[in-house]
Parts: sequence; structure tokens; C-alpha cells
Amino acid sequence: MEKQQKEKKKLIGVVVSTKMKDTVVVLVSSYSKHPKYGKYVKKHKKYKAHDKGNVSSVGEKVTIEETTPISKDKKFIIVR
Repeated sequence: MEKQQKEKKKLIGVVVSTKMKDTVVVLVSSYSKHPKYGKYVKKHKKYKAHDKGNVSSVGEKVTIEETTPISKDKKFIIVR
């Protein structure tokens, strides 16, 4: 039997912090419909992503992709 590969999650967000070595914090925003009231609500989540050589800067729009865990909190890498 062949093992099917799970598709890697790709997210688009904005870099909000570059204070760590080889790590950036990316803010990802999404809209979702409230189940009861039907109003669209904006949700935010911050992800730590690996940025080799600290190439990204604050305010830059980036694409991050899921990968095997790099550290306790880092499970994403910057794709561009």
C-alpha cells in the first residue's frame, strides 16, 4: 500500500517582528462567518516562521509553508 502525502498548509501574512535570530513572527488574518449570527468576523493568529539569514523585514507580505518542527514553536518556513 502506498502512503498518501498530506498537502502542506500555505498561509499568507504580514511580518510583525524580526527580533529573534533566524525567526520572524507572521500575523495571518482570516474571515469566518459566525455560526449563529451570520456576521463575518476577522480573526488573527501569529505564527513563528524560520527565516534563514533574517532576510524579511517588518511590514513585508510573505507566504509561509508548513514543515516538520524546527523548534518547540516553529513549524513554518518562509517561501516568499
